[in-house]
Amino acid sequence: MARLRPRRWFLPDTPDVLGLLRAQSLLTIEGVDLLAAWASGAEVSESDFRVVEDHGEAAKRNLMIALREAFITPVEPEDLFAMSRGLGWILDGAGDLFREAGVLEADPDDGIAEITKQLAVCVRELDSAIGDLGSSGHRAMAAADRAIGLAREMQPQYYLGMRVTLRLKGRRNRIGRREIYRRCLAIGDIAIDVSERVVYAVVKES
Repeated sequence: MARLRPRRWFLPDTPDVLGLLRAQSLLTIEGVDLLAAWASGAEVSESDFRVVEDHGEAAKRNLMIALREAFITPVEPEDLFAMSRGLGWILDGAGDLFREAGVLEADPDDGIAEITKQLAVCVRELDSAIGDLGSSGHRAMAAADRAIGLAREMQPQYYLGMRVTLRLKGRRNRIGRREIYRRCLAIGDIAIDVSERVVYAVVKES
């Protein structure tokens, strides 16, 4: 009588969901860097933003596919989804700001150049936090806290910008410049939300 062989159990391959999230984060940095470059006077086109946005959307889609296929993940899927969604909003917000400025014929001033540089540093700290997820909760939380602090420091620059904007001649100019500042601050608020989600994910895994 043939001897029965022990049954072997195979777990499905675990996709690198954190690596995929990091890839999306790096594209988000690229988009915000484009915004900061434009605000500082560099030549940036609509197609420049469109290419990065398309790549960012593809990165987000790849992560969603991986989350559906993953048997286990180092961070809870709902947290990864929320972070990915927030990164997408940051990237889309940068492109929308650029396009709206064109429609409103609103050129950036020194204050907008400064606030977008601050945003670029903030998003880099957020990327560092995401990069440390799954390996060092302490470093991830520290970087997320730095990103939150940088985003909140955008508010004083916003108020200074509003003061200058109110002195502009022409209602259209005032409205256009105000909208740019408001969008910058809104992107910073999204960065805070994503950073706080990183902190929340680390606390849950502690």
